[in-house]
Amino acid sequence: MAGELDIRVMFDLWKQTSGQNSLAHSQCKILRCNAEYVSSTLSLRGGGSPGALRGGGGGRGGGVGSIGLCRALRSYALCTRRTARTCRGDLAFHSAVHGIEDLMIQHNCSRQGPTAPPPPPPRGPALPGEGPIRSSGPPAPDPCDYEGRFSRLHGRPPGFLHCASFGDPHVRSFHHHFHTCRVQGAWPLLDNDFLFVQATSSPVASGANATTTRKLTIIFKNMQECIDQKVYQAEVDNLPAAFEDGSINGGDRPGGSSLSIRTANLGSHVEIRAAYIGTTIIIRQTAGQLSFSIKVAEDVARAFSAEQDLQLCVGGCPPSQRLSRSERNRRGAITLDTARQLCKEGLPVEDAYFHSCVFDVSISGDPNFTVAAQAALEDARAFLPDLEKLHLFPSDTGVPLSSATPLAPLLSGLFVLWLSIQ
Repeated sequence: MAGELDIRVMFDLWKQTSGQNSLAHSQCKILRCNAEYVSSTLSLRGGGSPGALRGGGGGRGGGVGSIGLCRALRSYALCTRRTARTCRGDLAFHSAVHGIEDLMIQHNCSRQGPTAPPPPPPRGPALPGEGPIRSSGPPAPDPCDYEGRFSRLHGRPPGFLHCASFGDPHVRSFHHHFHTCRVQGAWPLLDNDFLFVQATSSPVASGANATTTRKLTIIFKNMQECIDQKVYQAEVDNLPAAFEDGSINGGDRPGGSSLSIRTANLGSHVEIRAAYIGTTIIIRQTAGQLSFSIKVAEDVARAFSAEQDLQLCVGGCPPSQRLSRSERNRRGAITLDTARQLCKEGLPVEDAYFHSCVFDVSISGDPNFTVAAQAALEDARAFLPDLEKLHLFPSDTGVPLSSATPLAPLLSGLFVLWLSIQ
């Protein structure tokens, strides 16, 4: 229990320092207190005695790790008291104060006792003729390169998930469930701690159950050292080649280039790469509708709370919004046989993409909908880590991805690593 609490508090600190709580007063030094606490506990978490951190005992006879943690917590508490006057009303400050109290109780730490030594001052630039200062260890990874940081922490590349929405619309969830949905109006495809994607749909024709996506809104949330918050918004016949503020990257921060946007085909194909969270997004326009496709790191996709559970990429379309088999087989603007012939040319495997194409072409009467299904299949082929799951068949069931914000072990670890290389 105490170990889990450590992780939650560390993740809170990471979010505060990464700009999630950007309302801090300029005089409030809580971010410095957070960084000093994490820095002073690196040796305890990294290799010394992780068991001591989970075992309790604290400053009253616990192990060496617990004693060190209690000293760090007392220093942390002292730092917050010193900045209390200038931090009044600051959410990050109050979160830290409550977190310290919880951790001291969990680890049985006394309020009085020795504190941790202050962190060493940062090294200044090299003197003339001295040359660059070199570390004895391997080169530090780019703090805004998710894949590089993950590989260094875990000794293997990260895992990725794929989701797509296209056509009338059809949603392929992270769990490889495939739904044909009505979802009229605005619905979230993703809503986690780093990324928000919303699709707005309207009926294909008056009185029709089928809808198409007419607008996509994507928000890349503020992340210190890497990017400013960026918003991308696309509508049918308006696929911008830049974010809403006119920029094509993450801004002026040191890692601004870790977010970039490029136009593969002006007006019909835009790609956005967010290397700092291991994410690539493709937005396309075909046949008067927008399609969305994403490859995202597993830990990023799972970083959401219970309040954010309504995400089409996570759980698929809600049961009340899924078109039944009888609705999908209704006669449309052209016959099913004609639609099958048109779709078979570019989709020889009669999988979920083929059946989606048949439905779209039949209902709309527009052969151009074959392109949307073909493009979605090509994106899946490029984005899926497991190509054995490329071809799916329609299903009316889905299993939601469990939320994991209380755990977030990777993101906490990445923050600790980032601090350690400063």
